[in-house]
Order: sequence, then structure tokens, then C-alpha cells
Amino acid sequence: MQRRTFLKMSSVVPFGLAALQTSTSQARILGANDRVRLGFVGTANRGMQNLDAFATHDDVEIAALCDVDKNTLAKAAQVYERFKPYTTGDFRTIYDRADIDGVVLATPDHWHAIQTVDACKAGKDVYVEKPLSVTVYEGRKMVEAARKYNRIVQVGIHRRSGKIYQKLAEENLDEKIGKVTVSRCSHMSNMAPIGIGRVEPTAPPDYLDWDMWLGPRAARPYQENIAPYKFRWWIDYSSQVANNGVHLIDAIRWLLREHAPTAVCAMGGRFTVDDDRTIPDTMEVTYQFASGRLLIFNHYEANGNPNMATEPNNYYAPLGFKEFRGTNGTLYIHDSRYIIKPERPGQFQERGARMQEIVVNEEGPGTGMHRNPEHTELHARNFVDCMKSRETPHADVEEGHRSTTMSLIANISLAVEDRLKWDAETERFVGNDQANQLLHYEYRSPWKLEV
Repeated sequence: MQRRTFLKMSSVVPFGLAALQTSTSQARILGANDRVRLGFVGTANRGMQNLDAFATHDDVEIAALCDVDKNTLAKAAQVYERFKPYTTGDFRTIYDRADIDGVVLATPDHWHAIQTVDACKAGKDVYVEKPLSVTVYEGRKMVEAARKYNRIVQVGIHRRSGKIYQKLAEENLDEKIGKVTVSRCSHMSNMAPIGIGRVEPTAPPDYLDWDMWLGPRAARPYQENIAPYKFRWWIDYSSQVANNGVHLIDAIRWLLREHAPTAVCAMGGRFTVDDDRTIPDTMEVTYQFASGRLLIFNHYEANGNPNMATEPNNYYAPLGFKEFRGTNGTLYIHDSRYIIKPERPGQFQERGARMQEIVVNEEGPGTGMHRNPEHTELHARNFVDCMKSRETPHADVEEGHRSTTMSLIANISLAVEDRLKWDAETERFVGNDQANQLLHYEYRSPWKLEV
């Protein structure tokens, strides 16, 4: 590490120590009519969407903004100038403030664990974007911190606040469509031929604190196809099975009332897209549950056509559909509607449809596409309500951890090129030391994850 970089990192350590010394005694007890003061860490694409969602609620005050990109921070501060928010490039200065009730984290995935744990220690409730973490170990530590410091931690898996999903979650799908043995979901985007491109490392732009952006990850030169958003194609910082896949995997796990898989097998690679990515352009993951079900996740970035028929006229589902294949019917669900197509008898079975076709279209808030702000607004509302009531939020940190873990162990299966048995109680792989070594990584100094 260059001496200049080391001195720069050393100069900000006192803020971190101050945050670690803060206890939950700093936390303000909120009444039902109180305005909640929030700090927003990460103010770019998703960060601005969260700001817009929270700002719709009259009992929310945008008290602080943080971003390592000065330009992004300035734009957000201008949009929300009416709140006169405190602005900073270092999240720890927000954690030191006694007048902040909670934080909303929309930072790159590799930052989520440190920022969530330290926020809990500082007496702040946390809304943290998905995926919860980049390692299984991190996710468990985040759960431990939330419980130890009695903090509300909502994960940004906002389908948990969607009306159509909540209604289906109250039903037993095995009773509704027969025993479900296979479910499927997909992330699809044709990025061929150049993907995120190939670029050479350069000096970081003056407005970006690149060293702070890297945080606990290894030091490396800046590349413009990493930050601000293209980090999702670099395994050190994210992945698509975690980024988009966790939304879909969580919905299936939730509606099927599954706790965790017992095995995972992933296959794929960089087959055709010619870019700097370190994740596959094509990937298929199969999970197996003890209940006798398979969950299949498709990651296609060399072909974008949807792959699940949902109408008799051969209409194809857009990105975001989930498919549940039961013995009596097949359920296709999107965020605003679902269709159940009856199963027909196969070989040696009695003739006749096994159930009637069902089509349900939902109307009102929380029923639109997954990018519709109404979903996030409802999820934000639930978080604020839980900050006041201290009730468990819709996407509690434990649920977010379980679903994120499914994404992360898929990446590990692909890395070690093996079908892996998973012990959900110990959160370890059975009989595979190589895979277990990938459950966490060594943080770059001075960053630590201490509950």
C-alpha cells in the first residue's frame, strides 16, 4: 500500500472508534406521532430511489446524506434542500450524531455488513439494501448485531411488502395447486457482445474517494467499469444471483415456507460476453430442499428473451416472474398478477383437468412492477412504523440473511465446481473445506466486523 493511501486511511480511524464506543443508550424512543430522522448512506441510483420513497411519508425527515462521490452527494443535497440535511463523505460521522434515529444504506454490497453492524452498535435502526451481504459470515454477524442491540433491521427485499405476495403467503400453495416439486425464476439481459466493456485502470476522478469506496476489499486501481454501478459484475463486490436473484429466490422461499436448502449445484461461465466481468454471463443454479422440492435460478446475460409461458396464447412472462409447478396446477406470478394453469393428466392417469384456471389481477398500491416506487414506498412505510412500534419488519434481517445465503452459496458452488451439501444450522458446507473457506474473506485494514 502506498504511504499516501495509508496515511489517508489512518486519518479517519478516530471517527470509527467514536462510533464503536457509542451504545444504544443514544437511541431515541419514538412515539407514534414523532418525526423520524434518517441518514442516507449512498445517494446514487438506488439511493435516490430510496430517498424518493421515504420522502413521501410526512413523518420522515431526511436529516443527513453521505456518499463517497461528491457530485452524487451534491445532486442529492440539492434535490432535498428543503430538509437542510447534513452532508458528509464518511458514514461514521452520521453514526456519531445523537439526532439521527436510523440509517438507510444503498451502498455497494461489500459495505453492507460493516455499515449495518456499526449502525446497530451506535443505536441506529437500519434499512439496508439487498443483497444483505457478500459473505455468509457477514450476514450472520448482521443478525447477531440486530439482536444484541435490539435494533430494527429491514432488508430492501421489497416484495415482502407487496400485496399480492402477502396474500399468497397466507395460503398453502401445496393445497392450492398440489404438491410443488419445482419452482423457477430468472435474471435475463442480453449483454452480448461487449457487456460492461474492457477498460484500463486509471487514476480515480477527483470527485470520488476511491479508497473509501473499496473499504474492506483489497486495494486495487480504479476502473470506470467498476464504479459507480458496474460493480455488480465483479464477484468481489456483488453478483447477479445476489443482486436480482435474491428478490426472486426470496419470494419463492417465502411462499413455499422453506427455511433453507440442503444442497446446491451451480454450473456456468463466461461463455460469450467479452468484457472485464468476473461473474458468469450464463449460469444455472439448482437448490434442493428436504421437503422434496427443487428451486432453479437461471442467469442469462447472453440471451434476454423471457422463458416462461403464462397464457394460452403463448404470451411470455417479463423479467420478475416466478413459476411454481404443482401436481394440480402451475402458478405464474408477477408483482401485479398471477395465473394458475390447470395440470392435465399424464401417462396412466385419469382424464380431465385437475382444477380450474385462475387469473388474479391486483390493483392499488404495492401491486406494480418490482421497479414501481409504490413497492419501495410501502417497504419504507413498514420500516418507519416498526421503528416506532419495535415490531418485526416485513423483511427482517434474519429472512434477508437466509435468502441472501442461498445466492452466495450458489456462487461458491460455481467457484469450486461441485454439488455442495448445506447445513443450515451451522451454516457450513458438509465435507468440503475448499467451499467453507469461501464463506468469508480477510478485511483490509483498518476495517473490522465486530459485534
